[in-house]
Amino acid sequence: MSKIEDAARALRTVYDGAPPIAPLRDLFAEPDIDTAYAVQETNTRVWLEEGRKLTGRKIGLTSKAVQEQLGVDQPDYGMLFDDMAVEDGGTIPAASICQPRIEGEIAFILGRDIRSKDPPLDELQDAIDYAVAAFEVVGSRIKDWNITIFDTIADNASSGKYTLGADKKKLGEFDLLNCEMTLTEDGETVSTGQGAACLGNPLNAALWLARVMEAADRPLMAGDIILSGALGPFVEVRAGKTYDLKIEGLGGVRTTFV
Repeated sequence: MSKIEDAARALRTVYDGAPPIAPLRDLFAEPDIDTAYAVQETNTRVWLEEGRKLTGRKIGLTSKAVQEQLGVDQPDYGMLFDDMAVEDGGTIPAASICQPRIEGEIAFILGRDIRSKDPPLDELQDAIDYAVAAFEVVGSRIKDWNITIFDTIADNASSGKYTLGADKKKLGEFDLLNCEMTLTEDGETVSTGQGAACLGNPLNAALWLARVMEAADRPLMAGDIILSGALGPFVEVRAGKTYDLKIEGLGGVRTTFV
């Protein structure tokens, strides 16, 4: 078994209930990004073979605040699966996600495939059917969140769950750059930000994703969800607390951890 397969299997053991593991970067003499994505892709194939279904992609590390939290300087991506979705207003068992954190994002839902090798911005905009407010609940299978970009990429970009809001807006119906985001815990504000915090514009993040997904031979397709990236710092989840997200002009979303 290769080191890539060893690393992928170690991550899956945590999903199956084992405790968080030591940083995966320590397994490799040269822990580069290509190797990290190879670990992620190994688990993606295993999970698809087991019957999980792709519903889209998530973009991570797009907010300068989050990059500073994790000590990185570039975005990454991970896979969204059908069993990661939680309905708006629903509950999430806090123990179901390893070391959970929550953040507010803008999600784009595609109405058509993006198949160009280097899609321009207008093709991406035409492909987006609508946008919604969204929670992403991130988690790390690495002990104490002791991660570099290698570890988070290998760990499916530290993915956990996601919740989409019910209010659907077309591009142009709200201000992507200047919309204010507020995340509250039981009514108390715990994180704020705005659209421009996501790579200057959430569409910049989505365009980056479309291009790298085509290069990775996993192009974005009609119906796919794009979680475009955090608009402000993520916060640690506390069981028994309700989290509300409001994005100016786009609506909101709620979830409770039990």
